[in-house]
Amino acid sequence: MKKHIPFLLKVIAAIIMLQTLFFKFSGAQESIDLFTIVAGENEAIMRIGTGIIELIASILLFVPSKTWVGAILTIGLMGGAIMSHITKIGIEHNGDGGILFASAIATFVIGGILLILNKKDVPFLNKI
Repeated sequence: MKKHIPFLLKVIAAIIMLQTLFFKFSGAQESIDLFTIVAGENEAIMRIGTGIIELIASILLFVPSKTWVGAILTIGLMGGAIMSHITKIGIEHNGDGGILFASAIATFVIGGILLILNKKDVPFLNKI
């Protein structure tokens, strides 16, 4: 059972991050609108860049020796999403009932748990 929980957490985080990629990469209007609020005229760069980093983070979560890197990227990405919701977007966006915000919080927490579970693999922590 202990081995299945980290895998399940990785799957949940990856699904949450990967499900938005279609919207980011296809230029869906709701994604453009959201990133315009956050990045203004740099919307496309931030939207595509965020999508690329989310894809990389999702892959790294499943590479045993690099799960910690994926977890750090996940924490950073979702920390940015949470702050964007709090400062610019609002908890609820486009009548979503706060689902995007709640998903960001859940993924942030999962990233933190995975980082703690994989702290033995973090090179700079092993030197302390």
